Amino acid sequence: MRSLQAVKFSILELAPVRDDKSIRFALNHALELAQHAERLGYDRFWLAEHHNMDGIASSATAVLLGYILANTSTLKVGSGGIMLPNHAPLVVAEQFGTLATLYPNRIELGLGRAPGTDPATMRALRRGRQETEEQFPQDVAEILRYFDDAQPQQRITATPGQGTHVPVWLLGSSLFSAQLAAKLGLPYSFASHFAPRMLSQAIQLYRDSFEPSQYLDRPYVSMGVPAVVAQTDEEAHYLASSAYQRVLGLMRGHSLKLKAPVPSMQNLWSPAEKMSVDNFYAMAQIGSNSTVKVGLEGLLAKYDVDEFIFTCDIYDTDKRIENFERLMQIKHEAA
Repeated sequence: MRSLQAVKFSILELAPVRDDKSIRFALNHALELAQHAERLGYDRFWLAEHHNMDGIASSATAVLLGYILANTSTLKVGSGGIMLPNHAPLVVAEQFGTLATLYPNRIELGLGRAPGTDPATMRALRRGRQETEEQFPQDVAEILRYFDDAQPQQRITATPGQGTHVPVWLLGSSLFSAQLAAKLGLPYSFASHFAPRMLSQAIQLYRDSFEPSQYLDRPYVSMGVPAVVAQTDEEAHYLASSAYQRVLGLMRGHSLKLKAPVPSMQNLWSPAEKMSVDNFYAMAQIGSNSTVKVGLEGLLAKYDVDEFIFTCDIYDTDKRIENFERLMQIKHEAA
């Protein structure tokens, strides 16, 4: 089994909006976090596409990636992910090809198969386009062609984009993308930060079915891990109540803006809701450095992944940055 030192640590950012702050504050904080991630030595910093969610400010993902790239210098930056049914493949290739041309060897494209929103918003995004999740394999193949070297008599080229060889990842929370990533020989990231149920099956299927490609010679897996690390277990669980309230809001169809932590969730959720939130956060690591170190080593022993990509919903932005500092301390102190 590999050690925590050998595993890459990355960040998945949703630019969370606090209930007492502006969207601009959230976007500026996303950059602040990316700059800290660069200094701390995180491997990559990804932004997720979501729509019609008042607590998530990363909807215009490619635009926000440009802001992050322009104000950092070495950090790998990418999408975790672009929800491909919402977009024409050529447009995605041109956007990320532009970023790759401006910031060589720093941009990555993670692709998701779901729309990442509700049906009404999905229709507003597509405006009559009959794109479906079933077209995902063809759309992925089209994007890969746009990033490859141009072929003779190629009728449509991505300009910019063609020949940039932007690294493409497939993301998923089910077996579908695991199988496709294996067939295409692409790296795979499982969304266990919110949908951990099929993690073991998906990783096993991906590894068993993997076909080496021009992109990758062996399987590469990252898994999403919610993390709240603080000085003590008690403080971490207190800070985590903001994340619990956020998921509760998602389940109830309420606001997703981050709320201040509370001493107890007991009167805020029913037993059934608590169980649902616990299932949502089954992979979460919450506690002091020593507690989270043991937890991460347990995940590594069970899943043997190449990379952890961490999410964090902490209300206090200083405490949120401290969380990522502590995670990197854990990595460097691991024996």
